[in-house]
Amino acid sequence: MTATSNPNQNPAAPSASLLAPESATAARRVAGVLRLAAGMLVLAAIVTQIVDLVLNDAFEPHEYFSYFTIQSSLITIVVLTVGGLLALRWREDPELYTAVRMSAVTYAVVTAVVYNLLLRGIPTDDFVGVQWPNEVTHVWIPIVIALDWILSPGRAALAWGRLWLAIGYPLLWLAFTLVRGVLTGWYPYPFLEPDGPDGPTSVIAYIVGITLFILAVACVSIGISRIRVWNEPRD
Repeated sequence: MTATSNPNQNPAAPSASLLAPESATAARRVAGVLRLAAGMLVLAAIVTQIVDLVLNDAFEPHEYFSYFTIQSSLITIVVLTVGGLLALRWREDPELYTAVRMSAVTYAVVTAVVYNLLLRGIPTDDFVGVQWPNEVTHVWIPIVIALDWILSPGRAALAWGRLWLAIGYPLLWLAFTLVRGVLTGWYPYPFLEPDGPDGPTSVIAYIVGITLFILAVACVSIGISRIRVWNEPRD
């Protein structure tokens, strides 16, 4: 027997499932609300920090926005906001968004580890203002988005080729920062200063170590995305 076809149906037309993504599940909507709340918290932390610096005549925009933490936090705000809206509407995240999200997770985790191991408690002559924004960007939000990556449903499985996306931006930031440091004498972090106590050798060692750490965190993140049991959307 041969199946009869609908003469009114265009065989070249895409199916409805390709035209409209499936609606979000209850678990996805919860994840969406949490992402939006986390994004607003990061935004509040950045705004509070800027206002505090301005009120104390200590705001230097060209320096403030040169910190990797600040730039990656701005990326995190966008990623969390877009991800929250996607999770409220769709059952699964697009692959491209998931790749960008993987990069944001990597930056947040690396920032948290580097800050808490290398920078916390180091004396500084800079203005020290309200501290809760610092804790939000360096401790709490990295924990939140790492857990979101592991636990939230609807994440696309990533190809290993997406690894370049995670490492590309930090390398560009590093190149700009080092060139700018040579020209101006200002470096955002002490371990990048070639005139430090251990000289250029120490700078190179830190750069290599942190680069390898970024790659390791990105590899773990991609590996998690490829584990099917953590990828299935849940009702």
